[in-house]
Amino acid sequence: MIDLSAFSEEKFDAKKWINTACQNRHPQETVEKQLVDLEMKLQMMSEEIAASLEEQSTAALLRVPRATRDVIRVRDDAVSLRHSVSSILLKLKKAEGSSAESISALAKVDFVKQRMEAAYETLQDAAGLTQLSSTVEDVFASGDLPKAAETLANMRHCLSAVGEVAEFANIGKQLEVLEDRLDSMVQPRLTDALSNCKVEVAQDLRGILIRIGRFKSLEAHYTKVHLKPIRQLWEDFDSKQRTNKLASEKNEVERLSSSNDFQSSLPTISFSSWLPSFYDELLLYLEQEWKCILCMIAFPDDYKTLVPKLLIDTMASIGSNFVSRINLATGDVVAETKALAKGILDILSGDMQKGIKIQTKHLEALIELHNMTGTFARNVQHLFSESDLPVLLDTLKAVYLPYEPFKQRYEQMEHVILSSEIAGVDLRGAVVRGVGAQGIELSETVRRMEESIPQVILFLDEAVERCISFTGGSEIDELIQALDDILLQYISTLQETLRSLRAVCGVDAGDGGGTKKEMVSDRKEGMHNARKVDLISNEEEWSIVQGALQILTVADCLTSRSAVFEASLKATLARLSTSLSFSVFGSNLDQNQSHVASDGNGDWSMAGKAALDVASVRLVDVPEKAQRLFNLLDQSKDPRFHALPLASQRVATFADTVNELVYDVLISKVRQRFSDVSRLPIWSAVEEPSAFPLPSFSAYPQAYVTSVAEYLLTLPQQLEPLAEGISSSDPNTDEAQFFATEWMFKVAEGATGLYMEQLRGIQYITDRGAQQLSTDIEYLRDVLSALSMPIPPVLATYHSCLSTPRDPLKDFVISDGGNQLDLPTAYLVCKIRRVSLE
Repeated sequence: MIDLSAFSEEKFDAKKWINTACQNRHPQETVEKQLVDLEMKLQMMSEEIAASLEEQSTAALLRVPRATRDVIRVRDDAVSLRHSVSSILLKLKKAEGSSAESISALAKVDFVKQRMEAAYETLQDAAGLTQLSSTVEDVFASGDLPKAAETLANMRHCLSAVGEVAEFANIGKQLEVLEDRLDSMVQPRLTDALSNCKVEVAQDLRGILIRIGRFKSLEAHYTKVHLKPIRQLWEDFDSKQRTNKLASEKNEVERLSSSNDFQSSLPTISFSSWLPSFYDELLLYLEQEWKCILCMIAFPDDYKTLVPKLLIDTMASIGSNFVSRINLATGDVVAETKALAKGILDILSGDMQKGIKIQTKHLEALIELHNMTGTFARNVQHLFSESDLPVLLDTLKAVYLPYEPFKQRYEQMEHVILSSEIAGVDLRGAVVRGVGAQGIELSETVRRMEESIPQVILFLDEAVERCISFTGGSEIDELIQALDDILLQYISTLQETLRSLRAVCGVDAGDGGGTKKEMVSDRKEGMHNARKVDLISNEEEWSIVQGALQILTVADCLTSRSAVFEASLKATLARLSTSLSFSVFGSNLDQNQSHVASDGNGDWSMAGKAALDVASVRLVDVPEKAQRLFNLLDQSKDPRFHALPLASQRVATFADTVNELVYDVLISKVRQRFSDVSRLPIWSAVEEPSAFPLPSFSAYPQAYVTSVAEYLLTLPQQLEPLAEGISSSDPNTDEAQFFATEWMFKVAEGATGLYMEQLRGIQYITDRGAQQLSTDIEYLRDVLSALSMPIPPVLATYHSCLSTPRDPLKDFVISDGGNQLDLPTAYLVCKIRRVSLE
């Protein structure tokens, strides 16, 4: 048989089908025979298909009349059904209109019936309340506490049903008294049951208290029974301290009486060494209660609340004493505060002597104690993992509560510590010395400035680590403000040091403003400084230049280090933004905890774990602070965000100030050599007449220009160590080379500018002076070309106009027409050479 399925495909290819059929023939069969057989089979199958279609078409035509009759019959049935339904609807409307009044009357009767039933029940409750109030004393007299509880519960139910009726007002007051009376009768028995682990009795007494709505009384009594042994654990530290103190006093008396120099004394027990043992014993006690058969059987639904409530009340009862012990423990690590028996809170309150400040050791001791508490809190979280999240959250808040006074003033503590550390950084290399020692002082000061930068950044990094360790990041917003302020303080110190270095470098000049008298005074002072510079040896001069160049590394180090620190600070904020989700601190935290619930096996969701973080535990009660923190965390996601905005601006200002100082130092020698160029007598000198014909010699460059040229040619060698230093710290050698070339160009441009300023100050120049000045300019131009420095058009114009003889100068300027010459400069040269262009 031939498979005809391929013929029904949309992309049927007849040629491909025939080729495939030929390939499937028997090897001994020829292609012609295969094609003949294939054609015959296709023809036979087409005839069969045509016959089948004709037969089926005939049968279909015969079924059409029957189907038409069926459709007509169904249509008639549908019309008949529509008429029937319409008739039924009409009857219903008529019935509804006639019975509406009857239904309304029945509804009123039903309402009256309900009111009568309610009144009957109320009368029954009132009668029952009267009867119960008359027999309740007999029930109490019988000593049957469960029956008394049931009676009081029924009275409460009846009283709520009666409502505010004046006749039963006294019964309400009587009921409260009776409930207090029953509560007081239960307490001694409950104490005995809890103390002696009487499971059934405790279970019955719990039922009694629950029946009269006194679960709070059960909590309070449970806590009261177990709080005493826990307080004994806490007070064990004081007893040991008293024992050690008495033993030490006894040893001291024996030492004095026996006149022996050496006596063994008992070691002092510190709070930090005792606290872990207290936490271990407390945790063991809580674990025993949590797994106690009495709690699990007598209070199967309540022990998950009772045991955490015990810990909460325990921390509340020892809270103030806990804070005092933490405060003293922080003071014990420093001799000054230990001698005065004071701590961090005492220093912050201002009760200490002047000069005693918070040190890093104080805060490290506090963080060490907090870490111990954190370990205990994690153990408690694991132990109480089956409790509801609000209960566990309240428990952890109670555990961390003793550290709250310290966290509230954390920013102040860090500010004091960092200010003290910054103040301890010595930036000055030496006192101001006389002439000949400025280079030593400059290099030493610059070295200390550069070494102080990583030291200060390390201080700031340590502060961030302390903040995360102590607060979990809840105080990071306030710490950032302190860091910004401290960095500003440090940069201000660097700025002051830079101002003092200007005097050391001999560039402490005014800003050019002021009155004429002040300008004359500044000029005299400048001449004095020039004479002072002349006294400095060339070696000392280059030493100052090299030291000034090293200040650039200070600015580069400060810029890079501060940028890296700010980037790490932003990374810290990003981590906090991930760990502290705003959804944890919604306003419905205590009402709706479905999104942070446990899965029943003690495994909390990620949101639940975030809610129990040390920072989250603190922020949940201070929504305003939490909102400020989350605003900061949201802002930190912006690429344009600056964690230290003020410090970042001041760092840029400091870099500009350093560049200004370095430039002033590098250009100072040029400025000193060019200071009186415009007033040199050579410009107005004339050729002296001679009776004899003398040969004419070319002019030589003067000393001022050769000195400046030598300085400029030597400057690349001074910049080379700086470029190598940058290359060693920066793999991009091309950038370092560009850095040195840039400074070379700055100095060369500055020197050219100063020189052109002096040239504009020349009032008159003779031919001899013009020849000399042309030689000087040409020499300086050659030096600038050697340094790959482009020649300014003004300087080139000076050279062209001065090298041209006086007579053809007019035609030279006019013919150029500003193509090669700077016309204002050309006119100025013609003016000082007394050449008229009219």
